[in-house]
Amino acid sequence: PPAGGAGAATAPGPADPPGGDAWETVRLARHPGRPTTLDYLESAFDGFVELHGDRLGADCPAVVGGLARLDGRPVMVIGHQKGHTTAELVARNFGMASPAGHRKALRLMRLAARLGLPVVTLVDTPGADPGVDAEEQGQAAAIAENILALAVLPTPVVAVITGEGGSGGALALAVADRVLMLQHAVYSVISPEGCAAILWPDRGAAPQAARALRLTAPDLCRLGVVDDLVPEPAPAAHHEPEAAARALRAAVSAALLPLLDVPPATLVRRRRQRFRRFGAARVGARAGAR
Repeated sequence: PPAGGAGAATAPGPADPPGGDAWETVRLARHPGRPTTLDYLESAFDGFVELHGDRLGADCPAVVGGLARLDGRPVMVIGHQKGHTTAELVARNFGMASPAGHRKALRLMRLAARLGLPVVTLVDTPGADPGVDAEEQGQAAAIAENILALAVLPTPVVAVITGEGGSGGALALAVADRVLMLQHAVYSVISPEGCAAILWPDRGAAPQAARALRLTAPDLCRLGVVDDLVPEPAPAAHHEPEAAARALRAAVSAALLPLLDVPPATLVRRRRQRFRRFGAARVGARAGAR
């Protein structure tokens, strides 16, 4: 939820400055030239073999995944796929996964666990598919199933927020031992436009909402939601995709290495404790405020 307490819901006045660092970051995270999951699979990983389908009858194009190598080590990589052109974005449903996409990801996570492979997820979605068809096909249950599976998966999991990390659609791939975030990515329970429409209500207040949401990598690192920030080449990843891929590769390798020798039971316990801490910190903050 937006930080800042009751003050966060104060209507913006004429003197409020337009934009701001957080809003500029949102715009960078949404840039159509920003590297996608398939771009990173081609440049940051080796020997990617894509695996298709949820084994129940569909293959959601908004989620891609399969086997790859990272520094010679086999891993399972799963990520949201957007695109660069309008045609690609439409074909991939703008990276918004359907229940079939979440079930595909779940199948690959479980396969990784059976094979004893680490899981790397690349998160870049404005949110799960909000359509009526997705709801009728069990969108909420599919997301919940992924969160539950990741909470108990007996193999290392590293998640990277590479662009937009929106709501439950992002969380379905982001329950991990280590959560990394690219410098100009965003991660939030709701979009700034959606937040502004609810709190002010005025979608034009999105820049103010972006600042209130604390959705940037530095903010989330300070809050402990994200473990580390991955620097991007100046001015942003889409200007030098190869350099961005090298930075992502190095960061994922560094995060994954200490997890490889941790016993599965310890991994699961620490992962669950990591997320339970968020609620405990929130309760403590409320008690302090009172």
